[in-house]
Amino acid sequence: MHIHSTTRIALIRHGETAWNAERRLQGHLDIDLNDEGRRQARALAAALAGERERGREREEFDILVSSDLARAVQTAKALGDVLHLPLYIDGRLRERCYGGFEGLLYSEIAARYPREFAAWQGRDVDGTLPPGRNRGETFRQFHDRVIPAILGWAEDNPGKSLALVAHGGVLECAYRAALGLSLETPRDFKVLNASINRFTVQDGKLVLESWGEVGHLQPAVLDDV
Repeated sequence: MHIHSTTRIALIRHGETAWNAERRLQGHLDIDLNDEGRRQARALAAALAGERERGREREEFDILVSSDLARAVQTAKALGDVLHLPLYIDGRLRERCYGGFEGLLYSEIAARYPREFAAWQGRDVDGTLPPGRNRGETFRQFHDRVIPAILGWAEDNPGKSLALVAHGGVLECAYRAALGLSLETPRDFKVLNASINRFTVQDGKLVLESWGEVGHLQPAVLDDV
């Protein structure tokens, strides 16, 4: 059957961190999930395990991969525990490195680095970032790191179903690649914590199947009954 030859990717954003909640930029800084993020990871894992038990063919995951940052690894481990899959770590799936922006609130970045902040918000994809603890990447450099990593996992696992746990910027790159959006266009789509975003890979390219699934994060209606 043709369906077995299709490589499927569920690209998942990590659960919430305290820095997400207060709009503080993380980049390569290694921040743990907060209580809400851990709840989201458990809900995500339960939803994907439940889909598998209900026999939805596309949910039978074969491979589980995470970025090497703690917020992604913690989310992925919650999945691995219920899906009974080993966890592969791939540093290429890290968030973009924001250099001197990292660790600052968005409002602080705008005040401290007005020129670089304006270039960032204006979608200057080759705009460089001020130095910080980590060396910043341009958006183009980041995109050119992430997309080959995602496609590489698909190429190495043809016909399999992959769950990749990563970051908002990684999901943004995949969305743009699948829809053929220029890197310069505004990000007018939401990238939500602990969301499931489904793609297939056809002829070496990402094809978007569904975006921003977060129904699993709502507390069950009958919880209090």
